[in-house]
Amino acid sequence: MLETRAKLTTVDPVWSRVCDEAVEAIRSEPLLGGLIHSGLLHHATMERALAYRFSLKLASGEMSEQILREIADQAFEQDASLGAAARADLMAVYERDPACHRFLQPILFFKGYQAMQAYRVGHWLWQTGRIDLAYFVQMRVSEVFGVDIHPAARVGKGIMIDHAHSIVIGETAVVGDNVSMLHSVTLGGTGKEDGDRHPKIGDGVLIGAGAKVLGNISVGRCSRVAAGSVVLEDVPPNTTVAGVPARVVGKAGCAQPALTMDQILKAE
Repeated sequence: MLETRAKLTTVDPVWSRVCDEAVEAIRSEPLLGGLIHSGLLHHATMERALAYRFSLKLASGEMSEQILREIADQAFEQDASLGAAARADLMAVYERDPACHRFLQPILFFKGYQAMQAYRVGHWLWQTGRIDLAYFVQMRVSEVFGVDIHPAARVGKGIMIDHAHSIVIGETAVVGDNVSMLHSVTLGGTGKEDGDRHPKIGDGVLIGAGAKVLGNISVGRCSRVAAGSVVLEDVPPNTTVAGVPARVVGKAGCAQPALTMDQILKAE
């Protein structure tokens, strides 16, 4: 065990820290021992733990844990970017969410993080041509977590979705790296048009709670969308938009709004 843990420290410091926190959590709360052992310490890698969590949360009478576990294990084994994105997302939540004090919290308890990792498996299925199975994953993620991300949508890494309730991301949406959004955000279309019809969100964008970004428009990198806004036109980089419909109301306030999570518009 000690030899394995030493190897993990060298190869994967993120997973090693998760395991160290898990041991300490059991000391503090023995009643969680079964959950933490089965969810974290039983697994040699973070990918295996995420595959287990995926299968446990999404299993139903229509699809067993065993089948879902095999699907997720295959996805993580064949696409190393899934594990890399999972680690980037974990760091994003830990660094940006003041309610997150340990690495293990998102993996075990935060539905935004868990929904994002499940979406990534569904997106892998979509890319490999397993369309109907990808739709099944989308359905179960929506039912279980209240997060509806089309498996064809393209979402970068380092994503933080706080609270995550009622998130909707449409089929042709593109979300860049290091984006933060809060609950009830919609990246949607504007009607029944087909084709490329959803927003393109640049790197480092912060989207406030309840904001709706609609249509094939772009939100420039490192911009802020204020809570409750309805965005119907392109947003320039490094700006803040607010209102219904949204209008530019100032600069972004800092170089990386998605990292600082500062949603207050200050007088310039």
